[in-house]
Amino acid sequence: MATPKKENHKPNGKKPVRSTTEVFEDALNRTGVRRAKYILRLYVTGSSTRSLRAISNLKKLCEEHLSDDYDLEVIDIYKNPTAAREEQIVAAPTLVKRLPEPLRRFVGDLSDTQKLVVGLDLYQPPEPKELGGGH
Repeated sequence: MATPKKENHKPNGKKPVRSTTEVFEDALNRTGVRRAKYILRLYVTGSSTRSLRAISNLKKLCEEHLSDDYDLEVIDIYKNPTAAREEQIVAAPTLVKRLPEPLRRFVGDLSDTQKLVVGLDLYQPPEPKELGGGH
């Protein structure tokens, strides 16, 4: 069975018809609205020392490596036990990186910055020095 050929332009030669997705993406680009690249959720237990340290360490890491390209939500599992149950949180503090995929979890006070940078895929190897002499 032959599929009908989709026409991407109007018969009178005017501009091609664009998909809704293309129009939406163009509108986002024009208005400067963008979605955060990293979606992070930090599950803590009240204002315990470990929880406060994890919040501080994570905020510092995000400011240094992600600029404004992240969405961070801190969830107190004492106040919202349902959220912890739904996310299957068994220890706190726990950081859940939802986006970009793959989903990853980090447990503890997040003081091992190197482990976090690698685990969150933020590590960028140094650029190679230019080869060649001074001509």
